[in-house]
Amino acid sequence: MAWFLAKRLVSFAVTLALATIVIFAMLEIVPGDPARLMLGINATQDAVDALRQQMGLDLPPVTRYFAWVGGMLGGDFGRSYTYSVPVAELIGERLWVSLPLAVIALVLSTVIALPVGIAAASRRGTAADTAIMASTQLGVAIPNFWFAILLVYVFAVTLRLVPAGGFPGWDKGLLDGLVALALPAIALALPQAAILSRVTRSALVETLGEDYVRTARAKGLNRNAVLWRHALRNAMIPVVTIMGLQFAFLLAGTIIIENVFYLPGLGRLVFQAITQNDLPVVQNVVMLLVATVIVINFLVDIAYALIDPRLRKREP
Repeated sequence: MAWFLAKRLVSFAVTLALATIVIFAMLEIVPGDPARLMLGINATQDAVDALRQQMGLDLPPVTRYFAWVGGMLGGDFGRSYTYSVPVAELIGERLWVSLPLAVIALVLSTVIALPVGIAAASRRGTAADTAIMASTQLGVAIPNFWFAILLVYVFAVTLRLVPAGGFPGWDKGLLDGLVALALPAIALALPQAAILSRVTRSALVETLGEDYVRTARAKGLNRNAVLWRHALRNAMIPVVTIMGLQFAFLLAGTIIIENVFYLPGLGRLVFQAITQNDLPVVQNVVMLLVATVIVINFLVDIAYALIDPRLRKREP
């Protein structure tokens, strides 16, 4: 287990370092001078040069890269060009919207997908299995932004059960915040639930065909006992992978949904920063999202070792 963790930690550190290099390099080649954009086309060259020096843009790229990485390690993400406030403050404010939204969507997706996938696998080849797979195929095919618009039209415009958009803030009460996030969470969760249920079914069907499952049945165990005691745990390995990737996707993929519902989250922040060429915000938010994906993949690998004892025994 120690060797397994050591390898994963090295891979985690190398991947994170490479991600910082790629993100920094990609934003370096973006056309346009941030200082010129901030001051406008009528600004004098002396004013532009002074602002570039103030923002550290006159330094060599390597120096700015290590300054950026060192600042992140120390909790300093720089200042926003547009808002003139620390980027960490902007991220902290928006994270309290995006993170609960992603968590709620993941919980909804899991609660829906696992029973549906298990039901389809246990009834393989029946009409119920066909109906479930057809429904999940429809869920995969429908874009989440179109589904979000449909939810707004039905539940906000027609039935007037929930607000069409906006976020009142958690200081207005937990219930009001959850109500504001209800439709966005459903719009994010259902397409992901369709994917997860199909993965669950496929993994469980494959596991039910293994020799040890047939042996368990030959010993006299009934179908439910074989399913829950023997097959489900081994089938959960690919399911855990998808769940981890889905959480990262839900956190990083809220740009469209947050813009549909006018939610002040990370997705809307990075969208606005891109349109305003606010590079420090784009750089640090993208790095945060990439780091989240990498960390979740690392945690998924640890979950593998906990679920499958064979991984813990693979020592050098």
